[in-house]
Amino acid sequence: MKLHANFGLVMLTLGLVLVSTPMAQCATIFGVKVENPFSKPSKEQPMGDSPALSPSFGPALAPAPGPSMSSRRSGPFWFSTTATSGLVVGFYDDKCNSDVEDIIDVLCQEEFDQDPTILPALLRLQFHDCFVHGCDASILIDGTSTEKTSDSNGGVRGYEFIEKLKTAIESECPGVVSCADIIAVATKVLIRLGGGLDFPVETGRRDGLVSISADVNLPNPSMTVEEAAAVFAAKNFTVEEMVILLGYHSVGNAHCKFFEKRLYEDTGEFDSEMDLSLLNKLRKVCPQNQDTTNNIALLNQDFTNNNTLNNRFYGELIGNRGVLKLDQELSRDPASSAFVSALSQNSTLFNIRKAEVMIKLQAVEVLTGSQGEIRKVCSSFN
Repeated sequence: MKLHANFGLVMLTLGLVLVSTPMAQCATIFGVKVENPFSKPSKEQPMGDSPALSPSFGPALAPAPGPSMSSRRSGPFWFSTTATSGLVVGFYDDKCNSDVEDIIDVLCQEEFDQDPTILPALLRLQFHDCFVHGCDASILIDGTSTEKTSDSNGGVRGYEFIEKLKTAIESECPGVVSCADIIAVATKVLIRLGGGLDFPVETGRRDGLVSISADVNLPNPSMTVEEAAAVFAAKNFTVEEMVILLGYHSVGNAHCKFFEKRLYEDTGEFDSEMDLSLLNKLRKVCPQNQDTTNNIALLNQDFTNNNTLNNRFYGELIGNRGVLKLDQELSRDPASSAFVSALSQNSTLFNIRKAEVMIKLQAVEVLTGSQGEIRKVCSSFN
């Protein structure tokens, strides 16, 4: 499936700029009537005024694993894509003398301490990779016409860091660990370092053999919610999951070109509902009819925690303080507004959901078994 051009992070739309996803009673989503999209909280799980987990996912909390389960399944999550993806937790446990996930963990910690913006950078790289040919590290390939050269992937970074991880792992376990798995594990570790819950990452991906710039067709941040939902649905993501993936915009920046038309009356895209203080601030960052190529604004208006994943992003949308059009429309469209409201009120809900949906994202159209290859160097085919 192809996505629409010029989308920069989902996040995962994660897209584009990570430098780095009320209907309370009922609504119609693409012709399907949805009643009470969030289940009622149980007596054992008081939620106050916040909606509980939606029935489409079910609770993610589970008992601690017993001795027969992999230790990597520890923590609050028991959510697996293995039945359909072929991935497993601890795939490399019996294949390498060294713990490859520990190697990635240590190096991610060092990188994050030096540059916490590696978190939004890897989130964007992960999303852009998975939505074109699946999570196969095809975005890493160098060349004159590879995915890396696409305009939609302009500004994507983290390539050198992934290569650094690959080099370290090759020295301990040569020819075994895929670049696609390195991206997935590193992204998971950085999510934890950015304040997210530590979830068990599934591994066993193989690296792809195709990387063509013309194949990159990512969703656009100027899309309507309905248009974006159709793009995500083609990858088997629900509206709720799209809202959660876009919640990864709680970290990262956006370049002026992706939102400046929302700031001025004569552009045809002016957002008259934007919070006035945000409007005035963004106009200073992106003055009209001037070169703003390198000017950026925070996607989340929480300046003290711009590299921390939290649910404040959704509250900003409710207050008409969204920078990107698609992000803002999530709080205004009946198909998504209830999800935004629920996530804004309940940080635990967001923490659980964003881990669940990341696990699902990282399993999109993966190569396993004898498919693809294990690259020796992430930037080139063998």
